[in-house]
Amino acid sequence: MYWEIIELGNGDIALRKVDSEDEPLLTIRFSDEAKDRLQDQRLDVARAMISAGVQVATDIESLDEDEELEMEAEDATLH
Repeated sequence: MYWEIIELGNGDIALRKVDSEDEPLLTIRFSDEAKDRLQDQRLDVARAMISAGVQVATDIESLDEDEELEMEAEDATLH
């Protein structure tokens, strides 16, 4: 599955499936002050925020899998 970062008509930045009109997975809305400060770099900042969020989500998923494996190992009985 591929994702794309797009700018919505209202100026928000969104992450959604490529070639999809479904609701975005997430939306980033910058305040007017942030828009003024970031200007043309708004998309770059949003991309960095999304990248960091995906990395954290991946790390959490890996931790969950590791914990699950540890629990399975603890439940295993050796004979």
